Amino acid sequence: MKTLLRLSVNGRLREDAVAENALLLDYLRDTLGLTGTKQGCDGGECGACTVLVDGQPRLACSTLAHSVAGRRIETIEGLSTEGNLSRLQRAFHEHLGSQCGFCTPGMIMAAEALLRRNPQPSRDEIRAALAGNLCRCTGYVKIVESVEAAAACDEVSA
Repeated sequence: MKTLLRLSVNGRLREDAVAENALLLDYLRDTLGLTGTKQGCDGGECGACTVLVDGQPRLACSTLAHSVAGRRIETIEGLSTEGNLSRLQRAFHEHLGSQCGFCTPGMIMAAEALLRRNPQPSRDEIRAALAGNLCRCTGYVKIVESVEAAAACDEVSA
């Protein structure tokens, strides 16, 4: 059975008929075509599906779409503006923070939540914020350096 779901996705109000048992991940990917949010482990263990719900990181693979009705959802696609990469997206690109790129959207969304609440995090704080996001390609050094670069970039532009 489908019911009407009203929420904001990347700054746009949405109203869609969605199955009551639909996951947020499936709603974003299949209904809205926002494929940056990745389906990884399907069990809430890898973080590839991380999105922001009212500014807080949330695993879309274990969140029912209807549970976020009336809330503000942000995906990796919503971080860029007018075709320009966000500071984190740019830092991941410039500092080689992604290898295959599969985990990158989830990493960036978790890091975005961190930088919004703590613009100058320590390395330990960055590691803690990204602890729920797994990467099979790197040793996380370049990922942490990318977040540090984005924080430094924000420092310069502030």
